[in-house]
Amino acid sequence: MKQFFKYVLATFVGLLIFTIISFLILIAIGAIVSSKKEAKISENSVLKLKLNKPIVERDIDDPFSDLDLPFKSSPGGIGLRELTEALANAKLDDKIKGIYLELKSVPAGFASLEEIRNALLDFKSSGKFITAYGEVYSESAYYLASVADKIFLNPVGILEFNGLNAELWFLKGTLEKLEIEPEIFRVGEYKSAVEPLIRENMSEANRIQVTSFLNSLYDHYLKNVSESRSIKLSTLENISDAMLIHSADDALELGLITDIAYYDEVLDYIKKDLGLEKNEKVKFVSLKKYESAEKVIKVVSSKNKIAVIFASGSIEHGKGDDDVIGSEKIAGEIRKARLDKKVKAVVLRVNSPGGDALASDIIWREVVLTNKVKPIIASMSDVAASGGYYISMGCDTIVAQPNTITGSIGVFGLWFNGKNFLKNKLGITVDGVKTGDFSDIGTFSRPVTDLERAIIQEEVNRIYEDFTSKAAQGRGLSVDSLKKLAGGRVWSGVEALNNGLVDVLGGLDDAIKIAAKAADIEDDYKIKYLPLKKKFFEQLLSELKDETSIRILQQQLGDLYPYVKSLKELQKMEGVQARMAFELKID
Repeated sequence: MKQFFKYVLATFVGLLIFTIISFLILIAIGAIVSSKKEAKISENSVLKLKLNKPIVERDIDDPFSDLDLPFKSSPGGIGLRELTEALANAKLDDKIKGIYLELKSVPAGFASLEEIRNALLDFKSSGKFITAYGEVYSESAYYLASVADKIFLNPVGILEFNGLNAELWFLKGTLEKLEIEPEIFRVGEYKSAVEPLIRENMSEANRIQVTSFLNSLYDHYLKNVSESRSIKLSTLENISDAMLIHSADDALELGLITDIAYYDEVLDYIKKDLGLEKNEKVKFVSLKKYESAEKVIKVVSSKNKIAVIFASGSIEHGKGDDDVIGSEKIAGEIRKARLDKKVKAVVLRVNSPGGDALASDIIWREVVLTNKVKPIIASMSDVAASGGYYISMGCDTIVAQPNTITGSIGVFGLWFNGKNFLKNKLGITVDGVKTGDFSDIGTFSRPVTDLERAIIQEEVNRIYEDFTSKAAQGRGLSVDSLKKLAGGRVWSGVEALNNGLVDVLGGLDDAIKIAAKAADIEDDYKIKYLPLKKKFFEQLLSELKDETSIRILQQQLGDLYPYVKSLKELQKMEGVQARMAFELKID
């Protein structure tokens, strides 16, 4: 035992020293990078957008965003808000003559792609050029490229244009191997969040809803591509259904691209467009550099403020972080905005599949209270479903993109019986005492009894009734009408507009304009983004702490670590949840 503790202590000390040294090195480098002056943009420049990192709602303060450092635990991301603001600025910037899109596969949801695409179209309305080049265009990348004046594809490149595919992974076999039995409580035939835990394939109801909203997303995709490329919609449908594009020549012949070329030939074309000689260099400006340059669009000075509150991630209790909506933090931000007399309106930007039902209700309450004293508008991003819809439904106007995934009005309860897992996988047996018959209800160490099952199902039913009645009130519908749209069913933004679950199709800027008009401050307001972003080193310290904890746990548990990691992930879903029907991969 002494040797074990010595080994663990040595590991801990080693990791601690490594963390401290790494952190000090990063502070030194960061100080150098951060001390750089405001970037200078030359005349006749081209904004180069290489959208190869995950598109997130907001960027973090990261001076190393363009560097691949071993100290960084995540690849970072491209802030959607920062990107669209840069495009709006570039539109009016005389030094920026055009945009060069270097695309492959853009890691983004379809609503985020829609906002970027609309920002590109707005830029293009200035008369400046957009040129796109790709060696491989995924469906998402081509959606952005389709707005370009010139679309280049490498001679041996690939353009994917064969429709969308939705894939769901089922974990029933995994749980059986771990000897963990899920205890399921749900309401509604479409509330299929638990299906991956109890089935090996999709239920018929789930297949119906996924087919419906996936076709809605792709119909919108094809319609926009048809308009941009001046190709008949029926022709695009045939190209996709029959998978007619197998080569760059096919893509050119069918009109989806304008040219076949290598990178150097694309550069020659851009030089010609800029009036440069072949031996001259194109003055490319990266997004990061452009963000640090002097802005053409100046920040408005006004006493009136519109608070834009970002709520991104799963919904849980506590303060949360960049990937988790903490009920305490987001409810607090809404409350502060309500009590701040300078804040005349609020926009709640939601990108969430839902989560804990109680945490969702805590946030909803603050939304409703705010709605009584000032306008509060919901702006739905890629996903605003279940708990994500819950926190939106109290707003006086809900704005969603046509390809937002929303709805999923329903709840489920989930507990796990890990008795055999503990005994057979970890060698742990459990015994204890209790003061009442139900003192240990929902414990992981034993199965749920029939009486307990009835009690929990009754609670799930009660919460569902509460959810649907509040949704009906927020949307101005009868409870019976609302329930026809509920039952956990997921809708696209277009479907949600048609059935009354959202009010307007549009993006964050549209929601801000609606908020300004509702507050009667259309020409006199300043935007305040909340919560305040963490400084880079604060974020880094948190990540290093998490990484160190994981490494220590791996050293302590050895071969048992994967089991414990899986268990911790499952436990996050325990209790009564207002969570979207599934985590669906669409490509």
